[in-house]
Amino acid sequence: MMPSNNQTVLGENRLVVTCHLAQRLDEARAQAKRLGLALSIDPPPGSLVLGLDEHGWFLQQTGPDAPGPIRVDFVGGAMGHRRRMGVGRRQPLARAVGMKSDHRPRIWDLTAGLGRDAFVLALLGCRVTMMERSAIVGTLLADGLHRASTVAELAPVVQRLELYQADALEILQDTNSPAPEVIYLDPMYPERDKTALVKKEMRVLRAVVGDDDNAPALLAAALARASRRVVVKRPRRAPSIAGPRPSHSLPGKTTRFDVYLI
Repeated sequence: MMPSNNQTVLGENRLVVTCHLAQRLDEARAQAKRLGLALSIDPPPGSLVLGLDEHGWFLQQTGPDAPGPIRVDFVGGAMGHRRRMGVGRRQPLARAVGMKSDHRPRIWDLTAGLGRDAFVLALLGCRVTMMERSAIVGTLLADGLHRASTVAELAPVVQRLELYQADALEILQDTNSPAPEVIYLDPMYPERDKTALVKKEMRVLRAVVGDDDNAPALLAAALARASRRVVVKRPRRAPSIAGPRPSHSLPGKTTRFDVYLI
């Protein structure tokens, strides 16, 4: 699904693959080969690792002060809690993509990341094509989708999601496929003041995916491709992405959605 020669570096530490389970060592070795990464059973402290344990794939910087592992979990954790509390179509995300009681738009999420917004949209009945340019993040996301697909309640939701490891700009320039109704963008945010733990977690993700310096070009290409609207997720007080002004914005508690009508 996602061949890559991704040799991500965090400081002086190269990203390596590790495995905590002897019975899944062959799987970890095969994944390391696909990603063009080294396999290290005992990475030195401070290493950035893509690891496999009894809970699935995770990303983590090792060391005594490192935050916990980053993994995609649609079954439990924060996403499981959000699902149990209920998600409604009146929330800003659903309104931003143009969801109505009798209509669920087809959506391309070009910056899928850890997949949370795409999963919420699928919970609400939308079909979402997810694209993620990082093969490392794509590994986490594919693993989370696979585990969710084994839960009877979530299997129909996962069926509404497609995942591709691809460069979004290249996909947008391919006009052979039908234009989506809605294109959704959630570029990597600029650094902000946060708690030390969140800063460390964001630093790990940023080390893997980098900044979205091409956000203006991506927005322009999305506006030329979508048939109805483009939605961009931004920090609540951040400026809009350079380019045309949004048609309107929908604020949330910490983020907002800039909506560009076609």
